[in-house]
Amino acid sequence: MLRRRHLLCCGGLAGVGLFSALGASQAGPLLNPCPPLPQGRPPGSAPVDPSTAAPLDGVPPDWLNSVWDGLDPSQLWDVHAHLLGTGDSGSGCWVDPRLTQWWHPVEHLRKRMILNGACVPEGSQEVDRAYVARLTQLADAFPTGARWLLFAFDEALDAAGARRPDWTTFHVPNAYAREVAARRPDRFGWVASIHPSRPDARARLEAALQGGALAVKWLPSAMNIDLRSPQLTPFYDRLAAARIPLIVHVGEEHAVPGAGQQGLGNPLHLRTPLRHGVRVIAAHCASLGDALDLDLPRPRQVPAFDLFARLMDEPAWRGLLLGDVSAVFQFNRRQEVWHTLLRRQDWHPRLLHGSDYPLPGVMPLVRLPRLVKAGLLDPADVPPLEALRRQHPLLFDLALKRKVRSGGHALLPAVFATSPHLM
Repeated sequence: MLRRRHLLCCGGLAGVGLFSALGASQAGPLLNPCPPLPQGRPPGSAPVDPSTAAPLDGVPPDWLNSVWDGLDPSQLWDVHAHLLGTGDSGSGCWVDPRLTQWWHPVEHLRKRMILNGACVPEGSQEVDRAYVARLTQLADAFPTGARWLLFAFDEALDAAGARRPDWTTFHVPNAYAREVAARRPDRFGWVASIHPSRPDARARLEAALQGGALAVKWLPSAMNIDLRSPQLTPFYDRLAAARIPLIVHVGEEHAVPGAGQQGLGNPLHLRTPLRHGVRVIAAHCASLGDALDLDLPRPRQVPAFDLFARLMDEPAWRGLLLGDVSAVFQFNRRQEVWHTLLRRQDWHPRLLHGSDYPLPGVMPLVRLPRLVKAGLLDPADVPPLEALRRQHPLLFDLALKRKVRSGGHALLPAVFATSPHLM
């Protein structure tokens, strides 16, 4: 056992060393190079006039124009974008100290990769400001009307409602998400996060509603929330009355370990808020990992996505259950997920575009050759997508979702007309 721990420790430290070496290079293959955004006409404007457009190296203007075919930028609201910070601006944000400690190599590496994805300089003493500044730059390179829903993220609590910082990977207060969105309402809205076990959960929800929150976000496995608990009934009833959606991460979760209660991410648990009339957005369409099929006499593990698909096809939830397509084309998803989401065009009016920012800037997460091998991506689209990813990860995320195909089936424009679901 001692030898195994030693090897794990050394392997983790070697990984951190490798990442440091890559970080020292100008543009390592694992790193977001974070170039300055071009000046002039915003890249990605629709339509682009090649004579006036700010150039994006290696991205043909006509190819970029095609990304916008059939889309209305004023309806393009990214329903899944994260705020992060360390609290260095007085924001109230914080991250688990283990993410800054070299003797926790996996956590340390996770933080460094995520901040690199957001183009926050290593060692920055202004993480809060740098994170928002870069996201704002990326957003302003989109056509007028496109917006991003910025997530607050509440702490994990135990069954008695006590705070558990040791279960909390990071925390973003509602007040901070509201403040950032208020600075640029043309580009940002905000999503509250309120643990329902808080003694003042209802009061916090009322404050969020009064403050213009467009939704509420939960990550049950990390926050320790059992969606089936009868104690959540008053919270569900208020959400249903307010007609604002509950965005719930279902399926497995690895980026934010938190409380580590993977079983709480079972998609079938969504039936409880749905029965109370809550509109639910299943984050990532439960596209990662397995969950217990609780509908079987003897429950067994099945792909969580299969359970999401079952719920999508149950008539009772057709007016209530939605899914967001953030992160679904990352390398750790099964090919069956990709093909099903593209081919089930009857679902598309209930699927919503989301980026899971800053993850589009974490370079290894999307592997274009694998999408080509799976028959989803034309090899001719790989060079402009690769070039776009290195210059504008958010526009890359949109372009990728517009270019993937399965047997000629693409994500319909309805997937990108998200604003009506949030108004």
